[in-house]
Amino acid sequence: METQEKSIVETISQFIRRSVTLKLISIFILMLLLMIPMEFVRSLISERDALRESAIKEVSDKWANKQYIYGPILTIPYYKQVLEDGKTRIVKEEAHILPSLLNIEGKVEPQSLYRGIYEVVVYDSKVSFKGSFNGLEKYLAELNQYELLWNEAFLTINISDLRGIKDKVEVNWNGMAIPVEPGSKIPAMVNSGITVNNIIMDIPAVNAFEFSFDLHLQGSQYLGFIPLGKETNVKLSSNWQDPSFSGSFLPDDRTVDKKGFSATYKILELNRNYPQFWTGNQHFESMQNSAFGVDLLLPANDYQKATRSAKYALLAIALTFLTFFLVEIFNKKRVHPFQYILIGLSLVLFYTLLISISEHTNFDLAYTITSVSVITMIGLYSRAILNNLKQTLLLILVLCLTYLFVYITLQIQDYALLIGSVGLTTILALTMYITRKVNWYDLSSIKKGESGVD
Repeated sequence: METQEKSIVETISQFIRRSVTLKLISIFILMLLLMIPMEFVRSLISERDALRESAIKEVSDKWANKQYIYGPILTIPYYKQVLEDGKTRIVKEEAHILPSLLNIEGKVEPQSLYRGIYEVVVYDSKVSFKGSFNGLEKYLAELNQYELLWNEAFLTINISDLRGIKDKVEVNWNGMAIPVEPGSKIPAMVNSGITVNNIIMDIPAVNAFEFSFDLHLQGSQYLGFIPLGKETNVKLSSNWQDPSFSGSFLPDDRTVDKKGFSATYKILELNRNYPQFWTGNQHFESMQNSAFGVDLLLPANDYQKATRSAKYALLAIALTFLTFFLVEIFNKKRVHPFQYILIGLSLVLFYTLLISISEHTNFDLAYTITSVSVITMIGLYSRAILNNLKQTLLLILVLCLTYLFVYITLQIQDYALLIGSVGLTTILALTMYITRKVNWYDLSSIKKGESGVD
């Protein structure tokens, strides 16, 4: 009786060990389980990326943050009579006028600072503003019934981070040099900036008011402007090779090469959604929405590439496991589930190695080193398992093609979906072709090969 029970147990055990169906199920479960450590890897990449952002913020806070420059805005206070509860009351309001012509010319000199292993792009810039206010009579005619306070008129220039100012600032107003004062008198429209008081307004004796000023400004990563002029002309140049032109307007002409970049803009009043003249606190949001400028990008965010490559982890694991399974089917050599686990973990380790090495060198070199290391490790292990050089070389070829496919997909981001779809279709078609003559109904078990491993 005991012998019979033992025979049944051995039969079931042999069936479990050699059943193709159970083998497929176990491989599929292992693939799903390997997604658990992959989630930890993705979490690690996100954590390292957050540390990088923290380093950038820390350096920017000490140097100067992104700079948004716009102005000048001419403000003329006036007294206005209002009727409230049957009584007349005098209130003080402000009229705001934008330049008729605004020319901006800037030269940006970037440099890289480091916080630990993280690189942060900062810059020194010299920006010159020139322009004029013309035809003010047309705007001020709407205020004839009010008492204009000419002696209290002032200019406001927005500078988003005043810590970036490196030299004394003077505004040339109709040939007269006027020092500036810190702070903004119109915080509803200019959050942070400088104010020019004591400007001389003599209307109608003077029909046009010309201005100019220079800013020596430090900032981090981004330099932006708002087209306040009825006609705004901007010319920017730098020796930085990786600019990203962003915002509501793109350059009319640009040049980007190994020497750096240059860009010119011409923006008209008709291109934006706010007027040249208004009273009260209006149009702040519309002004902000018309901002434009340039980002000084680092060549590539390695963490983004690592995150994208990690999305293909299941593909690498599936193709490797599929290759081992087909070797088992066609050559009657068994691979133990524990060996599948070790191989799968080495494929997961690829991404940890990739991100750790890329932090100290460029991504392409890190990808090459990591790929060669993991493929070599799996290849040597497979040689011992399969005891067959041709099958080992086939597996190495599959891994090489897989990582090459992922690398090409990472480089051509705009065509990633197309390349991925074509690649996966090709892989499926090739698998169908290889297994086209396999009779899965008759293939009930995998027989033990001469050099197989239990």
